[in-house]
Amino acid sequence: MSEPFSAKEAWARALGQLQLQVNRINYDTWLRDSQGISCENDVFVVSVPNTFIAEYLTKRFHSLIKKTIALILGKDLEVQFVVQQPTLAREKSLQHDGGVSTKMKTYRFNPKYTFARFVVGDCNRLAYAAATEVSQKPSLVYNPLIIHGDTGRGKTHLLHAIGHMAIGSGLNVVYSSADQFITEFVLAVKQNDVDHFRSKFAPVNMFLFDDFQLLDNKKQTQQLFFHTFNELYHNNCQIVIAADCAPKEMSLVSNRLRSRLQCGLVTQIQPLDFGTRLAILQAKSTEKRLPIIEETLQFIAQKIQDNVYQLEGALTYLDAYTKLTGLSLTPQIVTKLLTTNKNNDDCKLIVQTVAEYFDCSLEQLLGRKRDRETSLARQIAAYLLREKGNYSFTEISNMLGNRNHATILHGYKKIANDLGVNSKLKRQISQIKRQIDNSY
Repeated sequence: MSEPFSAKEAWARALGQLQLQVNRINYDTWLRDSQGISCENDVFVVSVPNTFIAEYLTKRFHSLIKKTIALILGKDLEVQFVVQQPTLAREKSLQHDGGVSTKMKTYRFNPKYTFARFVVGDCNRLAYAAATEVSQKPSLVYNPLIIHGDTGRGKTHLLHAIGHMAIGSGLNVVYSSADQFITEFVLAVKQNDVDHFRSKFAPVNMFLFDDFQLLDNKKQTQQLFFHTFNELYHNNCQIVIAADCAPKEMSLVSNRLRSRLQCGLVTQIQPLDFGTRLAILQAKSTEKRLPIIEETLQFIAQKIQDNVYQLEGALTYLDAYTKLTGLSLTPQIVTKLLTTNKNNDDCKLIVQTVAEYFDCSLEQLLGRKRDRETSLARQIAAYLLREKGNYSFTEISNMLGNRNHATILHGYKKIANDLGVNSKLKRQISQIKRQIDNSY
């Protein structure tokens, strides 16, 4: 091959890039055990352990992988996935449990996500108090405990904090995201090993479950979760669940499961108030030893109101500016930098994330294609540019391919009105928002 390195080396580099672009669960499940085996006739061939993984990568990650390979090799190639069984020795070293991964038993909690480092304010005080209570008195007070709120408000932080406390008390803890639960359940079904999958939850004292809303409209997975929930609950296991919305708002969750979730304490983390945003910025700047004065932190807290991810991203950006330029930060410079950063980055990030979510190219999203899927993606992009970026409709019209102002306004209103009655749309926008926030 004419490339400067072999297919194996090129794929190793691609995996390094992909690991930064997909979450850890997806990487470990679908990509880790793949290998680049050839690159001939403008076709790059990747080996994977089984047909199911090959089909999943082709359906869900083909465009991302193709783009990554093109960046590494400097040209567009078709990517194909072929099944190549691992050697027996490698298979045994990778899996000790009949083929189903054991990630849920070996989860390591983020050392930064502790109760001591959680900033408490009026917006999250009840959720914090409930979380500390169940960590000290598991299964005796609020069981289950449901914590809900929009992305970036601290739900996952509280789950990890509970996990740290439980492990410190010698309890057997299982943590799982909905994405991980779904992925492992699907693999278990394919391997005809659902009973073994369920057995992982048997000797558990504390069950922590994140992103529950992703189970919306997944009937088989909901059924398994319902039975798992019942078994754990009747065995006095403390259950804590985090979600983007309250159980009563999950219209595609079965009635019996929804009623189960509502039998404990349901608590919401409200939008971050100014005092909490400022306290978060103060804590983060102290932790990172950033030379940012109090007046500047107050200004940032006023300008950025969405979530913790964006607050942290702003601090990182401003710190990089001071280190690279040697200049001090003033409110005037901060205003200019945050506005410039927003104009240059936020629009691009929002539109790119929507395009990738709907598996269409930027050219298609910004072009004249009018099929149902592309039109929906375009309307969601307009809605998010308005809600998250606070752009004017004239600016959005220009950003989305110089479209008619009335068309953009109609699309925005349609999404805003449908959100109250369309749970699938609400779930889609929630997932896109999460991807955007995780990119800051």
